[in-house]
Amino acid sequence: MRKDIHPDNYRFCIFKDMSTEFAILTKSCIETNDTIKWEDGNEYPLVKMEISSDSHPFYTGKAKLTDTAGRIDKFKNKYKKFAK
Repeated sequence: MRKDIHPDNYRFCIFKDMSTEFAILTKSCIETNDTIKWEDGNEYPLVKMEISSDSHPFYTGKAKLTDTAGRIDKFKNKYKKFAK
């Protein structure tokens, strides 16, 4: 293995899914300015995520509904001048 290619500043961080409030405490070397108080009473750096295994449709089995009717109407209005 090559030496000195991995960062050495690993520390505990909290990764939080902002859509479901799911949070996990793990080690990381990511830089962040936010902090949050964890269940153990200590304050840790906070990494905000938009999606995680708690909210991703692949893991939850629930898909978000898309406004397909609105898309179809928009398409029809755009191209109705070409209809015979």
